[in-house]
Amino acid sequence: MNTFLLPNKGEYPAYYSTYIDLVPETPFCELVESQIEDLKSLFASKRENWSDHPYQSGKWSPKEVLGHVIDTERIMTFRALCFARGEKSALPGFDQDPYVLNARFGSVQADLLIKDFEAQRRALMTLVQTLREDVLDFRGEANGNTITPRALFWIIPGHFIHHLNILKERY
Repeated sequence: MNTFLLPNKGEYPAYYSTYIDLVPETPFCELVESQIEDLKSLFASKRENWSDHPYQSGKWSPKEVLGHVIDTERIMTFRALCFARGEKSALPGFDQDPYVLNARFGSVQADLLIKDFEAQRRALMTLVQTLREDVLDFRGEANGNTITPRALFWIIPGHFIHHLNILKERY
């Protein structure tokens, strides 16, 4: 399954509209694939060591932003998998700041983070292609909110667009 519709508003908490509203009406895997190239192009267009420095004190560096995106995509993908398989247990939330701090993304080479992002995206596309369409409507609870696998999948490229825009505008 490569194409499926964007989620309806009732499939996710209003907070996620911030991300889903950024997503163009493009086939899912086509969009996810194109974002790999968008990321590579951005990093290739910048000067050496660009990714090591935040745009202001207290903000993440571009490598930390990318690490956060990767972590978030893994978590959203895991949640979507759980709910698509009929998981009834509530899944916990996560606090992004300790994740970034404990990962120490600043000490990881940017090229390795880009490879990690690409690997995560390839795994995401394979998962989506193996799912039956009806499971996209299943509902589960994550971080105290009800959400569908479809919404979780579409949050992923929207969250990426959000952070890509920040990287382009502020760094």
